[in-house]
Amino acid sequence: MDLTLAIDDAAKRHALFGPADRHLRMIRSTFNVTIAARDSTIKLSGRNDAVSQAARVFATLQDRLRSGAVVTEDDVSEAIAQAAMPAEQTNGRAIDVYTANYMVTPKTEGQAAYIDAIRNHDLTFCLGPAGTGKTYLAVAVCVSMLKAREIRRVVLVRPAVEAGEKLGFLPGDMQAKVNPYLRPLFDAMHDMMTFDQIKRFMENDVIEVIPLAFMRGRTLNHSAVILDEAQNATPAQMLMFLTRLGQQSKMIVTGDASQTDLPDGQVSGVVDAVRRLRGINNVAVVELERTDIVRHRLVQQIVHAYDGNQSRGR
Repeated sequence: MDLTLAIDDAAKRHALFGPADRHLRMIRSTFNVTIAARDSTIKLSGRNDAVSQAARVFATLQDRLRSGAVVTEDDVSEAIAQAAMPAEQTNGRAIDVYTANYMVTPKTEGQAAYIDAIRNHDLTFCLGPAGTGKTYLAVAVCVSMLKAREIRRVVLVRPAVEAGEKLGFLPGDMQAKVNPYLRPLFDAMHDMMTFDQIKRFMENDVIEVIPLAFMRGRTLNHSAVILDEAQNATPAQMLMFLTRLGQQSKMIVTGDASQTDLPDGQVSGVVDAVRRLRGINNVAVVELERTDIVRHRLVQQIVHAYDGNQSRGR
């Protein structure tokens, strides 16, 4: 099959093709298509499905350039992953958040299954390596539920466990000390709503971001609750957290069992919980793989290099 595409703006040809045509090479090697670029056209040749997928990648990248954004190698990787995914896997799974003209969509089949699990179960465990979108997709689904008024509050929780470095002597009050632990949750949320929205929601307790230790004694009704980095919770802490689940609420527990920062010999609470609760009605367990990694392409290779060697480099 041969297909000729028009380049919207010849002045952005270099941005579309990448330095030394690096973006073109990524697309060509992924889909095994021939790409012939002329002044204002791109000709694709290859199998029908491969050409169609490559064409979708170029359409996505041109949409990005049309909006005034830059195109990076990570953007090309994400566009390739999205185009390679069967259409039935993404249909109905786009997540509507507060940011205008922005929808969060799964990039892999594993991520699509994760979104389905959250929507169809009251308690979802998601295990997987760094970069698979565990936290980001959980936050997106919860923000979407808040926007649709399906819940009244989003609670984001993390264990306050250092990754090999002691932070107890950092200056500031309690909030200043725990902010480094909670920063990744804020980072995800900033993609989905404006700073002013986040500030207003936090002031009104619509969004709450707290350390795990502060969950004791709570009962959370009409809420979506995310426990992030759950591999650093002990079994006792995990039991305490899970029993906070109230009426008309959802819980999502995410973690990477290969990156625990608990003391040597301490069992990870998320591993223990998955073993105990797998198979219970209304509890889903999703295990993402290295193939679900959607960060920089090197992350997948880094995870593979470290896999099986040690639980955590200290």
